Amino acid sequence: MATFPGPTTSPAAPNPSYGSQKQSQPNTRVVKFGDGYEKRLTFGLNQNPKVWSLEWSNISEADSDTIEDFLDARNGAESFDWTPLDETTAYKWVCESWTKSVPYTGRATIQASFRQVFE
Repeated sequence: MATFPGPTTSPAAPNPSYGSQKQSQPNTRVVKFGDGYEKRLTFGLNQNPKVWSLEWSNISEADSDTIEDFLDARNGAESFDWTPLDETTAYKWVCESWTKSVPYTGRATIQASFRQVFE
C-alpha cells in the first residue's frame, strides 16, 4: 500500500496549504410517512466517509512533480494511505481528480480532492 508523500517521507512533499476543507455527508436513509412523520437511519458499516479538498499553493516544481507523479501512478483507482491535517491516524483515500497550475516560473499550485474509502 502506498503512502501519500509528506514531510516525513522520501521523496518528501510539503503539507497542504491552510484553508483546506473537509466535507462530511453521512450515509442515511429517510422514510417519510403521509402525516409528516419521518424516520432517519444510518446505512452501512462506514456511514460517514470524508472528502478533503486540498491545495498546495506556491510550491516548487519539484514538490509539485512529486505530488503529481504519486497521483498519476494511482490513476484515480488505487487507494493510498494519508493522514488528514487534523488527525494522527492514517486512513485509505482515492484521488480521482486534481489540477496543476503554474502561476510563476518554477512555482506551482496543485488542487486535489481526496475521498475516503473503506477496504
